[in-house]
Amino acid sequence: MKSLPKVSIITITYNAEKYLERTLKSVVLQTYPNKEYVIIDGNSTDGTLAIIQKNAHHIDYWISEPDKSLYDAMNKGLTYATGEYVVFMNAGDTFFEETTLEKVFANCSEDIDVYYGDTMMIAEPNFEPLGLRSQITPHKLPPKLSWKDLRTGLVVCHQALIVRKSLCEPYDLRFKYSSDIDWIIRILKKKPKVYNTGEVVATYLVGGLTTTKRKDSLKERFIILQKHFGFFPNLFNHFLISCRTVFFTLRIGKNYWKNI
Repeated sequence: MKSLPKVSIITITYNAEKYLERTLKSVVLQTYPNKEYVIIDGNSTDGTLAIIQKNAHHIDYWISEPDKSLYDAMNKGLTYATGEYVVFMNAGDTFFEETTLEKVFANCSEDIDVYYGDTMMIAEPNFEPLGLRSQITPHKLPPKLSWKDLRTGLVVCHQALIVRKSLCEPYDLRFKYSSDIDWIIRILKKKPKVYNTGEVVATYLVGGLTTTKRKDSLKERFIILQKHFGFFPNLFNHFLISCRTVFFTLRIGKNYWKNI
């Protein structure tokens, strides 16, 4: 029987008592046997800490202290993770099924560095499904993910991206809202062996930081993509992004933007 790699699941929380238990339950119920759970809490003042303490026997490592930003907390998570692979499943997000990790690693190979898949978008108040991200947003999931695929945006959610820890560099704290796209591009530029699982890996609760700070997030995205692709190619790519967004809005309907 082949050895299954250890997977570190990292959850970032701050005043997340409304969402944490569903994320925690999703992690605990994963049938994949070789996993660890790390929670980094930003010194919450609501009931989040009580939930963590109540479930401490399910958590391999947790800490609650102030942090500088979301990405500072995510860097802490990387520091404390001991698995061969890492995946971020922040408060409100979940694995798609109890067998998700088991399915992802069913055909695992020692030389695969990045596993990825699709994401089911869900919304409050009842966490109802909106549809697959690849179908209800302009972002189409590439059949074989490359850093160049991100020239027009984040084509894969970080919740659906499982990365070999040795490839992970710290998130750039200069960016408060879009550092994840920079992080993923930097990983993919290392030319890792990437595997499309063909699975729906995660559910993503819309309305997070990049949604509430959409303008700031878009400004950061422009700077990040310019850094990686150059000024004039980035201008052209953002023209394509604008055209794609207009076409998508006309096809799907403007109500989409109220949720995403």
